[in-house]
Amino acid sequence: MIIPTILSIVVMLAAIIGIFRLLLLIKRVTIFEYERGLKYSKGRFTGILEPGQYWYFAYYTTITKIDLRPRIISVSGQEILSADGVTLKVSLATKYEIADPYTAINKIGSYDQAVYMELQLALREIIGKEPIDRLLKQRTNFNHTLQELCAPAVAQFGVKLLSVSIKDIMFPGELKKIFTQVVQAQKEGMAALERARSEDAALRKLANTAKLLENNPNLLYLRLIEALETSPAGYRMVLELPSITKAESSSDPLETKEPASKASASTPSKSSQRRKKS
Repeated sequence: MIIPTILSIVVMLAAIIGIFRLLLLIKRVTIFEYERGLKYSKGRFTGILEPGQYWYFAYYTTITKIDLRPRIISVSGQEILSADGVTLKVSLATKYEIADPYTAINKIGSYDQAVYMELQLALREIIGKEPIDRLLKQRTNFNHTLQELCAPAVAQFGVKLLSVSIKDIMFPGELKKIFTQVVQAQKEGMAALERARSEDAALRKLANTAKLLENNPNLLYLRLIEALETSPAGYRMVLELPSITKAESSSDPLETKEPASKASASTPSKSSQRRKKS
């Protein structure tokens, strides 16, 4: 009686332990909206899990989560020899995201390092073919060229490039001083040219005004009246007008004087009048 009882107790304990171990192997995983889950059964890939909550038996099932949010990688301090033999330090900022989780995890060991290497190679290929002047003038165009060159290569790793931008182009110390002097000389020349244009425009305006006043003297008086009307209150303005003689004041301002030759011709002389009387 004692032995069967002990055996039944042992069996019950073993069953409880087994059930407990099985419960420990049943796990739950939550995949968020920005994630995807890669499900493996006995080491083999079986599918991609969408966002949600899943229960799985951990004894032969594995679920690996991967983040699909965009990432930013910086390629800094790349020393590259340009086409005209100048050593430059160029840095990049790249934004990318996982487009194919299966390829990014199963086809390559580290997609981050793969993207970094492809950016380095593409940057060296582009910078090595261009002189410094063109690099500085067409900097934004090279961003587009870099993205077009790297996009097919990184697509093999399940990665999609969103943007590629050149952050900095650094020159050696002596060359930096030379470029600074060149830029300063250009700015000074532009400033001198602008001053010359402004002075020329001002002189032209003054010449046109003088010509207009010469043809229409009354405009000067109209401008004077306008200045008096717009002068601020409380200010005194002293005007000095030309003196007017008595003869000029008695004469009609609307009367026009005939030339002396016409006056002499129209008025008969005294000698001719005496001859007629005689």
